[in-house]
Amino acid sequence: MKYWHKPELHMKRLLLLVVLVVCTCAVSRAQISFEGNRPVFSLQGTGVLAAPDEGLWSVAIGWENDWMCGWRHADPQKMEKSGEWTILSGRMNLEGGDLLLRDSYRQVRDGLVQCVRRYEWTGNQVLPNVTLSVRMKMEGEKMMPLLPGILYYGNKNGAKVNPQIIPVYNGEPGEFAIFEEHRYPMPFAMLENAEKGYAAAVHTVPSPVRGAVLADQWWSMGVEAKEGCSEFVMYSGPIGYNGRHSVAKALQKTPMRYADTYLNLEPGRIIEKTFYIEVYPIERAGTGFQTPVYTSLDLYRPYDADRFPSYEEIVRGKYNFAKSRWIDLGNGAVGFNMYDSSLRKELVMGWCGQADSPGYSLQVLSEMLNDRDIENMVQASMDFLTTYEVNPETGFFPVRYDGKRYSQGDPVSCGQAMYNFAKAIETARKSRKYDTAKWEEFLRKAADASSARILSPEWDPESTAEGFYIAPLAIASRLFRNKTYREAAEKAAQLYADRHLDMDGCYWGGTLDATCEDKEGSWAAFQGFLEMYERFKDEKYLRWAKHAMDVCLSYVVVWDIPLPAGRMADYNFKTTGWTVVSPQNQHIDVYGVLFAPEVYRMGVLLEDERLCSLAKVMYRSCYQLTDVYGSQGEQLQQTNFAQRGDMSDVYKLRGGYAERWTVFWITAHFLKGAARFEE
Repeated sequence: MKYWHKPELHMKRLLLLVVLVVCTCAVSRAQISFEGNRPVFSLQGTGVLAAPDEGLWSVAIGWENDWMCGWRHADPQKMEKSGEWTILSGRMNLEGGDLLLRDSYRQVRDGLVQCVRRYEWTGNQVLPNVTLSVRMKMEGEKMMPLLPGILYYGNKNGAKVNPQIIPVYNGEPGEFAIFEEHRYPMPFAMLENAEKGYAAAVHTVPSPVRGAVLADQWWSMGVEAKEGCSEFVMYSGPIGYNGRHSVAKALQKTPMRYADTYLNLEPGRIIEKTFYIEVYPIERAGTGFQTPVYTSLDLYRPYDADRFPSYEEIVRGKYNFAKSRWIDLGNGAVGFNMYDSSLRKELVMGWCGQADSPGYSLQVLSEMLNDRDIENMVQASMDFLTTYEVNPETGFFPVRYDGKRYSQGDPVSCGQAMYNFAKAIETARKSRKYDTAKWEEFLRKAADASSARILSPEWDPESTAEGFYIAPLAIASRLFRNKTYREAAEKAAQLYADRHLDMDGCYWGGTLDATCEDKEGSWAAFQGFLEMYERFKDEKYLRWAKHAMDVCLSYVVVWDIPLPAGRMADYNFKTTGWTVVSPQNQHIDVYGVLFAPEVYRMGVLLEDERLCSLAKVMYRSCYQLTDVYGSQGEQLQQTNFAQRGDMSDVYKLRGGYAERWTVFWITAHFLKGAARFEE
């Protein structure tokens, strides 16, 4: 790095790194102890987690009104040591026999304890309607959870818009949020007690359950709020949220009934469940989720990039497909079509269209691709996009052209287009191969009006969508030596830091087909904060960037989710490295390839090799499912959720793949990600 040799900057960076590492690793002096043969998880001598009062083990042996009932409880009768393990054992006397129970605990590292729970049915007959559980109680009122990809401190922003569509949780007694393990990109649940200055997480080792009534029944995990406390819970099947038992978040706008998730235990059946319990201190509200994000990386180690297609194969394959999307609508209207040309022909900037993205990425990749067509495609497509007229009052511009008229426009698409123009201009100035006069005029118009809007006292954006303006304004401030652009970028960055760093409302609104917390909103802030740091070297922006990045990372799948027969299984598909979209849209997609280079860059800045290794996997894994034509669909159904195709049977959703929805962003983001890696 250019400034590494400067002692004063080196020391500032080193001190920042120490702070960030301490916040991430949370040296906690947390321990497990056993009081009356029951485990207690303590932090600096204060108990944080313990078994519920009624017993360490709880088993339901009935099912009524779509939910488990007939609870029985038991405590350990014996404790013994075997090497590093402490073993608790007991039994539950049930009609027809005994259910033998055993927990084995060991401290993996400070603050992290592994447990293996074992159930063995000794009766001579099948034990019907059984639900096994793991429950851990945490004292405190209205504690806020984070369930990766699903629930972000209650989904408070989405709750203001569509509380009946997304999971919502306020921590009020009686509330619950319990979901299938295969729905979790990072398989943990976190509860934060900001008032007491600590948090806790339970990490599960996901697994289906033998003896289940359903064909593809898995363990579930989540949280339940009670008077004066909350519980982490894992069940052998039952799920529910928003006050409804036995429903799955199966469709974009409504749940579907997902009932009869109990077990019938045949004689001799043994079931084991492995999980990890973590307790640690936090310095402030909104940071409790960060420690388990990195613990999840350490547990699953999703770093093997070489099992996926090579970087060179991906770049060439995506470029070939991009060329197949090149269209001419007449009168100079040329560029990259958002759709399969047999369906529709439209040149769309930002979001799903990304017609502006190759104008930057192909410049950077031109030497590798060695195609003489690149120069003309870049110049002609970018020149045409400058004909999209900028509103001088707001900075917004239409983003869609269908050969007859310009239409639509939104902050997400406009901000992303401005970024691509800024990067295209910056890159072209270095190579001197392109005439950027029109590009610069377009960007100036957009930046002038956008800055004026942001700097206005009335500016009060609804969501994090306008976070996509931070990065292009920061770049434009340097390109054009314009202090106003920087002031606007600084104001926007400060507003989103003030709104989101304490997670009293998580980053949201970055995708146009969901109105809730989402990884795209988190990416808007992450990209903006990091670009501010790179351009102006203020250390606070690096701290903010890490917070937003960690939210982005919570959407990244760190394990290979086993899949039922279906289109994904046909490909022997591996889910590691893909990303969940939002609490509303619960499929996975390739969007992570767009911010993988920034994750890599943060790994360099923070000297954390885990981030560099993960970034490579995120990029290379997402090329899976590309067919012989170079085409790749958008929506993959790793869990009980779908947006396309036959959505009538909740039990047949998992494993599906909407392979014909091939909008251009899927290709453009690979090329843009490659360009950022090259830089």
